[in-house]
Parts: sequence; structure tokens; C-alpha cells
Amino acid sequence: MRIAIGSDHRGYHLKEKLAGILRLKGHDVVDVGTSLTESVDYPDFAAEVAQQVSDGGTERGILICGTGIGMAITANKYPGVRAAPCTDEVTAEISRRHNDLNVLCLSADMLSPRSVERMVQVWVETDFEGGRHQRRVEKISAIEGKLHESE
Repeated sequence: MRIAIGSDHRGYHLKEKLAGILRLKGHDVVDVGTSLTESVDYPDFAAEVAQQVSDGGTERGILICGTGIGMAITANKYPGVRAAPCTDEVTAEISRRHNDLNVLCLSADMLSPRSVERMVQVWVETDFEGGRHQRRVEKISAIEGKLHESE
């Protein structure tokens, strides 16, 4: 799987670790940064990952900041992106099975690196169930389309 990954300064070390783990598991990782531990603005990196997913350059994306919330807000501005912060393995799994989440947003400050590793593994390995959930995801896309038409 081709996965874009990005973080701000607070998520830098976790991003580096996750990128390495994903590569070892055979995934093609597109690291959009940051490559610094100095303060940077999270929307810049969220936009890079979301654009990759929106354009189809990558199948999925992972974003890491202090809470994951700001990254999710930014990423959801892009057509076709379904981004959310997840806080445990259950929300990571359900986000894939029920919502076809294509951008996982993570907290570098509130989660242990080990729990993040397990969440990412579950999220990457879980397929979308489709069925009644497909209808709901299609409704989300239709709403998004109407909003973009009115701009």
C-alpha cells in the first residue's frame, strides 16, 4: 500500500518511527515532513498528505500532531478525504470498517508509541465492510459534492 505520512514538530519522532515500521512491512511510504523538531505549522503538513490522498497519489495517509484534531480538521477540507483522530485500536478498526477512513490522525502527546503502533497496524490491515456502510459513505461524498458545487 502507498501511504503518505506527515507531522508537525510534536509528532516528528513518532512519524519517523511509524514510517520505518511501515516500510519494513512492505508499504511504500511518502514522507512529506516535517524533518525538524523546531516549531512548524501543522496545517502545512496536513494539506500535503490530504492532497496526496485526494488526488489518488496515495491510498491512505497518516498525520501526527499534538492531539490529531487540527490535522483532521485541515485534512477534511480536501475532496474525498475522510480523516479522524483515533485514540485506540477499536476506533481505528471501526473507522476503517464502517467509515472507510483514508487519513488516520494521531496524537503524539496523549498516546504511547506502542499503542500508536498497534492502532496503525489495525488500521492498515482492516478492510472497509461496504454494505450499509457503503451507502452512508456515499451520502457523505454526495454532501461534499454539493458543498463544492456551491463554491
